[in-house]
Amino acid sequence: MIPKFTLHTESEETPVFVEENAIEHIGLWVSERRIPPIVVVVSDSTVADLYADKLLSSLSQSGLKSELITVPPGDQSKCLSQLDGIFDKLGDLHVQRDGMLVALGGGVVTDLTGFAAATWMRGIEYANCPTTLEADVDASLGGKTGINHAAGKNMVGAFHHPQFVAVDPTCLKTLPARDISAGLAESIKHALIADASFLDWHEANAESIRSVDSTVMTELITRNLQIKASVVEQDEREGSVRACLNFGHTIGHAVEKLSNYQMRHGEAVAIGMLAAAHISFRKGLLDGPAIERIRTLIRRFNLPIQADGLSPQDIIELTLGDKKIRAGKRQWVLLDGIGKFTITDDVDAGIIAESVTIVCGD
Repeated sequence: MIPKFTLHTESEETPVFVEENAIEHIGLWVSERRIPPIVVVVSDSTVADLYADKLLSSLSQSGLKSELITVPPGDQSKCLSQLDGIFDKLGDLHVQRDGMLVALGGGVVTDLTGFAAATWMRGIEYANCPTTLEADVDASLGGKTGINHAAGKNMVGAFHHPQFVAVDPTCLKTLPARDISAGLAESIKHALIADASFLDWHEANAESIRSVDSTVMTELITRNLQIKASVVEQDEREGSVRACLNFGHTIGHAVEKLSNYQMRHGEAVAIGMLAAAHISFRKGLLDGPAIERIRTLIRRFNLPIQADGLSPQDIIELTLGDKKIRAGKRQWVLLDGIGKFTITDDVDAGIIAESVTIVCGD
């Protein structure tokens, strides 16, 4: 099969496949590159029950030896203890530098597996087979890997690109509606920062998106990954423009952490995007109708618009530990109209407090 497109960076070329039943072709795509002595599939226990047998069978049919490692579902698995457990099992399996990992799951699994691959034996190959919409449209591509720490979300990580990304839209049929909505937050984000016509497309196709129409979802996933690839190709290591992909994430990460990760990542990002949109409005970059348009679309996809019960001051304090701090100042990704972004550290503390207070419902 021919990939939908290929991400080209200085360090790696990453083919991206978006195909129904892609899981059944993983063995072929691995073996076409090379024959590793062992392929270790990392998944969470819920996803493994649904799809691991199909993936392991694909590897076996291509003559590849494989093993399965599972972690508990949920963001709590993005931690040092689970990473150490994976390392223990890789050691037991005698996985050397010529081994390979395959991540089968959502963003937690792709981030965790990617970081394990980046650090085991100082770096081994891996591939991503995402199974959630959040991972399909964002986390699976771009080479960011990592785990959470008490200091904040994704505070420990590395850049390490997958050998390929294989998105199977049929997996969305087993995904709860809440998780579909969470993934749509990242899709809205890409439209807001990079493609106004894509936001129009979301509005025009909202009902088909909500019903998870296979043709529409394949287009949604492909367009998202192409937007992300375009950004990453310009700035692989987030030295400048790639920071735009963090629109909504500075406040969103704080909201997510303060919810003790009970809130989905995309849900927290939706709230963060509204706060960032309000900051954009207060700085004269975005008008009121644009904010209302964003709010309406977020609500249409059953995403939250408020972080009820959270303290605005706690959120603001957590943003001070954000990874995008430069010279002691937060770097804010703001909207300079629909489909355009700007990055600045010049935001008055009063505007930040006002915007956070609004999304906390206070």
